[in-house]
Amino acid sequence: MTSVDGLGAQLPGSASAMAPVAMMGELLPDGLVVVGGDQRIRFANAEALRILDCDHDDVVGRTLHEGLPFTDKYGRDWWAHTDPWNGLATRAGHKEKLLVAPKGQDVLVTARYVRSEPGGPVERVMLGLRDAEARQRAERDQATVLSTVAHELRAPLTSVTGFTSSLLRRWDRFTDEQKRLMIETIEADATRLTRLITELLDISRLDSDSLNLRRGPVDLHALLTMHVVRYELGRSSGVVQLGLGEAARADGLPEMWADTDRLEQIFFNLIENGLLHGAGKVTVTLDRGGALGEAPESVVVEVDDEGDGIPPSDREKIFGRFWHGPSNASTGLGLYVVRGLVEAHGGSVLVGDNDSGGARFVVTLPAGLPDVVGS
Repeated sequence: MTSVDGLGAQLPGSASAMAPVAMMGELLPDGLVVVGGDQRIRFANAEALRILDCDHDDVVGRTLHEGLPFTDKYGRDWWAHTDPWNGLATRAGHKEKLLVAPKGQDVLVTARYVRSEPGGPVERVMLGLRDAEARQRAERDQATVLSTVAHELRAPLTSVTGFTSSLLRRWDRFTDEQKRLMIETIEADATRLTRLITELLDISRLDSDSLNLRRGPVDLHALLTMHVVRYELGRSSGVVQLGLGEAARADGLPEMWADTDRLEQIFFNLIENGLLHGAGKVTVTLDRGGALGEAPESVVVEVDDEGDGIPPSDREKIFGRFWHGPSNASTGLGLYVVRGLVEAHGGSVLVGDNDSGGARFVVTLPAGLPDVVGS
């Protein structure tokens, strides 16, 4: 919290002289509390009061022990433990500590001890406060990610290791059919691992806003036609059906400027999701959105399955990281990546019911070419 250091050097002693610095303190994004040499609290900005969940008079004017009775994780009185005024004269403060505030909430506290001369008495204590909830939530999310990734990696790695070991040691004992089955299983699990790693990398790029799209002109109908043909190789014909909506049949689809690989990834995940969590076939319908010739035009893609649908209470949750449906058959990353990639293109994705009661994912993507290309 560098803001605490800067104000500590400037803050005068009198209340009138302190006013302009207090105005600066209100501009800080972090909580700021100023304690005088008499151990009474002289100032607390609005953010500090919000973090502490208290009023101005509950803090300002009171002694440090009355207004800010912080305790550490062991329940000890923090001020009796650290004692800024009676410790070593060489101390300049303390780094960020996780303390418990008077009303029980966790707070990240940084302290700066201000002296007029080296080795002199502490004339002010500057406290920087931050709400610990966001950091704790991030740490919980990180722990969840590590646990889930370890779980997702364990099953395919165990399968690959087990079948590989068996084939190496007992190759001559297996029939050709058994060998083929084992090798196909190894390939499927290796593909699953590759997809998981790709999704994790995409999540990292999406969360850090570092995803780069390689945009170009796209014929989405041709792209999805090829994608469906490749997808059905080795499967029963008709599992995935592709069609055009009424407006697209009448007027055609508008031109698009997008990342072809990312579009394939979006619709692969949606089709795979429909086959895993639905029943029967998956129907993909392309249509145009917006009035013909009027901006903004868009392309609308509906992906319908024949499952039981998604309850309204879960329709936002499914786009979260590591969400699993009742089948628990996927990594729980696909729909999170879908939404991130669609929004990176400036589009949107929603889920609702289709006419048969199954789930319908509706992807809307902006159409048209950039002015430089269009001209």
